[in-house]
Amino acid sequence: MNNIDRRKWLKTAGLSSGFTLLGGFSSMAMNLHTPINTKLNGVAKLNSNENPYGPSKAVREVIINSLDYACRYPSIIFHPLVEQIARKEGVTKDHIVITGGSTEGLKAAGLTFGMNGGEIIAPEPTFQSLLTYAENNGSFIHRVPVDEKMGHDLNEMERRITAKTGLVFICNPNNPTGTLIDKDKLRDFCLSVSNRTMVFSDEAYYDFITEPDYPSMVELVKENMNVIVSKTFSKVYGLAGLRIGYLVARPDIATRLKKNVMAMTNVLAIEAAKEALRDDEFYKFSIAKNVEAKNQIYKTLDDLNLEYQKSHTNFIFFKTGKPITEMMAAMEKENVLIGRPFPPFTNWARISSGTIEDIKLFDKAIRKVMT
Repeated sequence: MNNIDRRKWLKTAGLSSGFTLLGGFSSMAMNLHTPINTKLNGVAKLNSNENPYGPSKAVREVIINSLDYACRYPSIIFHPLVEQIARKEGVTKDHIVITGGSTEGLKAAGLTFGMNGGEIIAPEPTFQSLLTYAENNGSFIHRVPVDEKMGHDLNEMERRITAKTGLVFICNPNNPTGTLIDKDKLRDFCLSVSNRTMVFSDEAYYDFITEPDYPSMVELVKENMNVIVSKTFSKVYGLAGLRIGYLVARPDIATRLKKNVMAMTNVLAIEAAKEALRDDEFYKFSIAKNVEAKNQIYKTLDDLNLEYQKSHTNFIFFKTGKPITEMMAAMEKENVLIGRPFPPFTNWARISSGTIEDIKLFDKAIRKVMT
């Protein structure tokens, strides 16, 4: 199923309007796959935005069957995955850079465009891997506070661009706020900024967007713009522990990025990713369970009158009114892991959607902690 087909499916399934068919679809989907262990040592792990239902059954079988040639270097099976991803994204294989999770791609881009004193502009808070890696290698980071709705302040980010700016980073939907940039403003921003410097669009949570016809910035890559897009198999596909992702960029930019990719990935991850792209049933299942879990979290937060951001991801950012370190410690005592600090929002917490069983434990724990 390609990106356009998946967007149509989201709309048809009713996800953008509360997923009215969720009950029936969810019941059907549960027959396709259930987690081997919904909690780790009795703890609901809701602090890393993982998909607790993956890898899918089909992917697990492929991993087992691939062990015989796990002794080989990945080059033996590398190119078929590149071709498969290129077809999915509608580009040539020269546009694709395979990485060890999207994190390696983020770091490679930070090194490529931030070294030798290059400056990078980014929202604050956001996902930090590209920024901290670039900073550790001599880059200066302009961190632009999010606006009053916790969205990217695109006007201020563009205003900060100078001749020294090597890259402008956007994370859309944003981590940790879960906010989504208006699609017309996003395209206008990328078109304008890419004429002056490189734009990096982190789309780790793109598959969870329920807004109809929301574009990936891969569309601008196809127009030969100075745009890099990162994608991952860690979220909707449930392969976080296998470490595989990819970048999409114009071939000359992709060539530069490949020079700074260090670890790459492995045989099992490559074969798992190939099967994950074919497993549309699990893809739909993951999205459906994520919506169900988020709706249950919203209800809990509403019951407690806690402010939160409506999320386009597999997590929710909500206001606790307590220092996040205290909140994390209190929830951990109830066997629920949440958050980590995201300055300057030190009295807000991020909770991953998790399994339904995990969310029930979260509900019980937060009601106890907040009363």
